[in-house]
Amino acid sequence: MEFEYWWLLVFPLFFALGWLAARVDIRQVVTESRALPNSYFRGLNFLLNEQPDKAIEAFLEVVKLEPETIDLHFALGGLFRRRGELDRAIRMHENLLEREGLAEEQRLRAMAELGQDYLKAGLLDRAEQVFGKLLETSRHGLARTYLLEIYVQEKDWQKAIDAARVLEKDTSKPLNADIAHFHCELALLEAARGNADAAADHLKQSLAANRQSVRANMMAGDLDAAAGRHEAAIADWRLVETQSAVHMALVVDRVLASYRQLGRLAEGVQWLRALYGRQPSPDLFNALYLAVSETEGAAAASQLAREELRRNPSLRTLDRLLEAELVNAPPEARELLQVEKNLVASHSQRMMRYQCGSCGFKAAQFFWRCPACGRWDSFDPERREGEG
Repeated sequence: MEFEYWWLLVFPLFFALGWLAARVDIRQVVTESRALPNSYFRGLNFLLNEQPDKAIEAFLEVVKLEPETIDLHFALGGLFRRRGELDRAIRMHENLLEREGLAEEQRLRAMAELGQDYLKAGLLDRAEQVFGKLLETSRHGLARTYLLEIYVQEKDWQKAIDAARVLEKDTSKPLNADIAHFHCELALLEAARGNADAAADHLKQSLAANRQSVRANMMAGDLDAAAGRHEAAIADWRLVETQSAVHMALVVDRVLASYRQLGRLAEGVQWLRALYGRQPSPDLFNALYLAVSETEGAAAASQLAREELRRNPSLRTLDRLLEAELVNAPPEARELLQVEKNLVASHSQRMMRYQCGSCGFKAAQFFWRCPACGRWDSFDPERREGEG
């Protein structure tokens, strides 16, 4: 295709239009920036320098001078909530809602912010009321997300199940793992009331929602064991390995207890040795050590501890070795060994903790839902040695 020389006349026109558009934009920005008080820019500077206290003071000064700055009201309300000054955040967002002539989108935004203020303040009934009103608006997805959080905090598990199912359809986000936990919580309540059949039904629904629900199989084993069905309980618990091998650390003691009830502890120890070979962990070793000590004696337990200490040195393994050595120690050495064992055991117990993989929260007991960040299935099922 031949070059058309008349295009040379068009290029200067394009450059001129671009220059004119840039000049208009710059003039607009300069005009708008001159209209804002200096306090606004001081506030931004404080925010950039991570000085929220001074930023709030500066922005409050702007609000006094320019009361119509709605976006700044939202920014202040958010800052107050993040800092934990919930009374001020609530007042800020309530004042916005009381304004006449507020645009519909701004009104919905103010309602959503107010609901979050109430939720963080623990005023769950007020938060539920606000988010309930937002269900029929464009903010329905956000409202359902926070309503689900409210039902979980209130431990209203049936409402949580219903809300999660609607939210799944609304957002296409899978919540089957959470729904399985909600059914497990209902199963716990029914079991506490003595309604074993109702509890078992909820566990079936839990597994229907999430076939990989470790918790449901663990609880099914607990129900069977409580009813004296130890063969069934062992089968339930051993299914956990097919779902999540690391969670066997939570059920190994229960499996051995049922083998003991059946008078087949030696068979249980044989099973545990094989499991430990596939999934070595400190908790599984501890269970194996105690079982070997019970069935085979202190010498076998001592040998097991020595081998483990060479492979995976830890204070807990050293504690078990000292425990085994104490059994056959001569009287003159026993007192010193006991002192050493007590020191190691005390320090080891302080250090062994479960930890949330989401927020880092540590605890002496295992939680399905982290008490600190509220995440489900975030706790490592194996305890680790670390600073308490």
